[in-house]
Amino acid sequence: MPRAAFAVASLVPARRMLEAAPKGDGRPVMLLPGLVNSDFSMAIMRRYLNRLGYRAVGWGLGRNLGARAIGAEGGKLLAQVAKLHGQTGETITLIGVSLGGIMARFVAHRMPDAVREVITVASPYAGNPRATRVWRQFQWLTGESLNNPDVIARRMEIVKPLPVPATAIWSRSDGLVNGLICRAPDEPGLRCIEIRSGHLGVQVRPQTLRAIADVLGGVAR
Repeated sequence: MPRAAFAVASLVPARRMLEAAPKGDGRPVMLLPGLVNSDFSMAIMRRYLNRLGYRAVGWGLGRNLGARAIGAEGGKLLAQVAKLHGQTGETITLIGVSLGGIMARFVAHRMPDAVREVITVASPYAGNPRATRVWRQFQWLTGESLNNPDVIARRMEIVKPLPVPATAIWSRSDGLVNGLICRAPDEPGLRCIEIRSGHLGVQVRPQTLRAIADVLGGVAR
């Protein structure tokens, strides 16, 4: 966990840089955690975005255990997005880390009228899922086999170009997943932002937080 601890520690000297980010416009933002993680893992990002002026919330589904958390067809997650959409009367920005980003793309394909944009962080959606060091753990934790026809079909849907604006934040030095499959450079309109970060703790890295703030604020990179 040294990288994750370093990521948190790096927030202190980066305070001025983070505070200089564009201010938010009050739009609703839902944060989706990575595999095994819960809303707690997104607390720093949530507080940061709320301080900037957004209405950032967690996904409210406990630990991300894939289908065990969102339902076999993703119904629980779709319902959460629909609920926030109905409560706010606005389209929702989805920001997902790792598996959470893959799920964010799934939602955007299924509910494009409820989603404003998608930002994925270290999400290996654009290649062979076995190009990670955790694919066996994914199968064990989620109960889903990568060879299952339904899982394959869902993966093929997720990698298709999104019907809403999308950004992929990725790192060559990820360490757990192949950073090159965390973005699809041929996807029309996809903004790809490369950072330097390990996978663990990527959601609290100053580079990640500022990149997200710039995307939300409409800053060109």
